[in-house]
Amino acid sequence: MKVQEAKYVMSNSDYQKCPDPILPEYAFIGRSNVGKSSLINMLTDKKSLAKTSQQPGKTQLINHYFINESWYLVDLPGYGYAKVSKGEREKWEKMIGDYLHNRENLICTFVLIDVRHSALAVDLEFMAGLGEAGIPFQIIFTKADKLKPNQVANQVEAYKQKLSESWEEVPVMYVTSAEKNEGRDPILQAIETYNQTFERTK
Repeated sequence: MKVQEAKYVMSNSDYQKCPDPILPEYAFIGRSNVGKSSLINMLTDKKSLAKTSQQPGKTQLINHYFINESWYLVDLPGYGYAKVSKGEREKWEKMIGDYLHNRENLICTFVLIDVRHSALAVDLEFMAGLGEAGIPFQIIFTKADKLKPNQVANQVEAYKQKLSESWEEVPVMYVTSAEKNEGRDPILQAIETYNQTFERTK
């Protein structure tokens, strides 16, 4: 898939106010500071479509981007650490949960993991929640440029081993580097395949 057009549409705190659920959409989420905005900019080939920040917790709403006038890319707030109050965090968690559980045209959620870190409880718990709710998801490892190739391979393999302790089938995984523009094509190809299935089943 070639991304020819990518534009910001709207931001909401309520999934019911999001664009009409008639086109396929794909959510991107991860712990704060995982490199989500940089990944979104790489996927869409737009350097400043999603605003990058050194400050965790910058994304605070459900952000919709319209891609190729045929599907939506959704940028969700990060989970885990962010310098906000407990009440604010709980509000975000409810907003994210309501969206993930009720958005009928959500085809797949891409969970971003910093490949430099071992499996963290907050990520494992989040993915377990998706699995229990029957929400399809895949894993995107970010910041692969920060490690040597063999270190990346070892980290991914260790993550698979950890997940296989509680999952019968390990989710699809991608390795990316926004810095080096790596891993873009397989993700866009997966989305294109989902879109074709969506068209056939309408």
